[in-house]
Amino acid sequence: MSFTLIGNHETDKRGNRDGYIAAMLEMMEKDNTIAHIDCDLGGCINVPKLIKAHPDRVFNAGIAEQNGMGVASGLAATGFNVFFHSFGAFAARRCFDQAFLAAGYSEVPVHVIGSDPGVTAAFNGATHMPFEDGALYLSIPNAVVLDSCDYVQTYSLTKACAKVPTLTYLRLIRKGFKTIYADGSEFEIGKGVTLKEGKDVTIIASGILVDEALKAQEALEKEGISAKLIDMFCWKPIDEELIIKSAKETGCIVTCENHQVGCGLGSQVANVVVKNCPVPMEMIGIQNRFGQVGDQQFLMGEYNLLAEDIIAAAKRAIAKKG
Repeated sequence: MSFTLIGNHETDKRGNRDGYIAAMLEMMEKDNTIAHIDCDLGGCINVPKLIKAHPDRVFNAGIAEQNGMGVASGLAATGFNVFFHSFGAFAARRCFDQAFLAAGYSEVPVHVIGSDPGVTAAFNGATHMPFEDGALYLSIPNAVVLDSCDYVQTYSLTKACAKVPTLTYLRLIRKGFKTIYADGSEFEIGKGVTLKEGKDVTIIASGILVDEALKAQEALEKEGISAKLIDMFCWKPIDEELIIKSAKETGCIVTCENHQVGCGLGSQVANVVVKNCPVPMEMIGIQNRFGQVGDQQFLMGEYNLLAEDIIAAAKRAIAKKG
């Protein structure tokens, strides 16, 4: 694993979805077992590029996610390495039984791409706004769960998923994200990335919250508060060693996620902390609420997912150290 941090808070002109497509085009060219299945949403992530290059290995299951997951699992059982895409709400809730049994229990390589996670669903509204998609896949015993933050990380993690012989789930922001990493950065499943060292508090973030956490770290530094910042893009298997080390070094933790805190990154970190090194924790994320219609920036404010919320949480956590 190697990376170069940019973190300039500027919007990437590329779509995050294009990181997925670029990786798929390269893999499909070299490996004729790689296939893609979509559920009538291929246009949302530029699947026509895959169809043009490899029409024999790209399939549209239509608006029938349960069937699509069954087809993906069946293909995987016959030797294909299958990527399956739908909006996160449908890729998780709607076809969960098929994902659990046909893919997970059967231990076949199905790699689920859930696009528009959490508030990034924006104007698609509450019905399309998954705050619990990661939780469902976390509950499948052998599943890998990932929350990517930008084009470069998505490109790398797509290739990493292809090497996993069992079920994986990747939360995919489609567009409108900030640049975190330089091209060429690579990431390893099961390992978090330390972006900034610090001694007063550890901030653990993923997905769109990584940029907000960077803003918070910079603001805290100006106030004389030293914050360690970790991009925990892999929720499962989670980097227990890094969490325990950081808890011992800083004595408190703030987690930041675009997901329900009670069943996502925050709960995964808490499970490690409470068993190994109990320290005060604060969790930034969705606090037991449903989604709603709105602009992404408005929603981030509505659900307290902004840098200012992370700053306040960090100060609360530090105060609890006593």
